[in-house]
Amino acid sequence: MDDLARLVGERLRTARQGRGLSLGALAEAAHVGKGSLSEIENGVRNPTLGTLYALAGALGVPLATLLADRPGVRVAAPGIEARLLDVSRDAGHGGGRDGVHDGGQTVEVYRLRIEAGHGHRSPAHGPGVTEHLLVTSGWARVGRLGEETEIGPGQAAQWASDVPHGYTALGPDPVESVLVIRSPATRGRGKAGGSGSS
Repeated sequence: MDDLARLVGERLRTARQGRGLSLGALAEAAHVGKGSLSEIENGVRNPTLGTLYALAGALGVPLATLLADRPGVRVAAPGIEARLLDVSRDAGHGGGRDGVHDGGQTVEVYRLRIEAGHGHRSPAHGPGVTEHLLVTSGWARVGRLGEETEIGPGQAAQWASDVPHGYTALGPDPVESVLVIRSPATRGRGKAGGSGSS
């Protein structure tokens, strides 16, 4: 059994049980097959990037939580690869301005590669989740669907990722970039929804 697959499975099961969700309820919320979810939780199946995004979103946790906060971990889907570079958590200092956020946050930093001619659509994350993408080579169209912007080397974009959003490589070259995802810490997070990662 792959060590990462085992760790992801353990993290996933802990998060699901901590939210009082059955295997079937999480599978339905994340639009993942119940059998596939069982295999992921048991560490016998390596999930794709898209599946992990869907599960993290349904659980209301940052993607890095499911990746066991292990820098260097790579997850992929056809045409896109994300490698976790760093994750930090700040507990904050008590009640936030809106009465929901406690002022703390999780900051995830990924190296993101998008192959030429490929794109990735990410589901909505929870309230207050923001993404920042800096392109180091190539050209990309990124952001909230219908509001994307085109950026090239040395340029950056940011957007609130509480709606579906995406990343698309433009031109003949792959896109190399750094993605930072900031997710607010919340109190009393619900059984589904909440923050996640791209």
